[in-house]
Amino acid sequence: MVNPLTHFNQSGEAHMVDVGEKSTTHRVAVTEGFISMQPETLALIIQGSHKKGDVLGIARIAAIMGAKKTSDLIPLCHPLSLTHINVDLTPQLENNGIYCQTTVETLGQTGVEMEALTATQVALLTIYDMCKAVDRGMTIEQVRLLKKSGGKSGLWERNI
Repeated sequence: MVNPLTHFNQSGEAHMVDVGEKSTTHRVAVTEGFISMQPETLALIIQGSHKKGDVLGIARIAAIMGAKKTSDLIPLCHPLSLTHINVDLTPQLENNGIYCQTTVETLGQTGVEMEALTATQVALLTIYDMCKAVDRGMTIEQVRLLKKSGGKSGLWERNI
């Protein structure tokens, strides 16, 4: 039986997967996450009156930087040349929080799921960092892959 965990060799040792023989294809990953907070904290963010500045703008830049640095953070990730990163941060008054959806794209031999997940998490962590002085009870939740496409396995979408 072939080991389904591709980051381990025949001897069970961790290794970086060899993608040298894989086809270069357009690859896309879409992820999401949410940070819940007190209504007063959300109001500060929406009004732009937080003393640290534009929380959502800084979180968006942090997400992009996180996607670009994923291979520095996750030991067995390949460094990738990303062709596009989009980070949508949407305040949700009805849920007292910020919804994040990230799309990452590349033309490459391996997928961008880890880059998209990292970007989403870093965006939400940045919001937490910037707002923790007024709301330490914020909760980051539901960070997950929604969709990936490209490569041999093709399209995968989460059933929601």
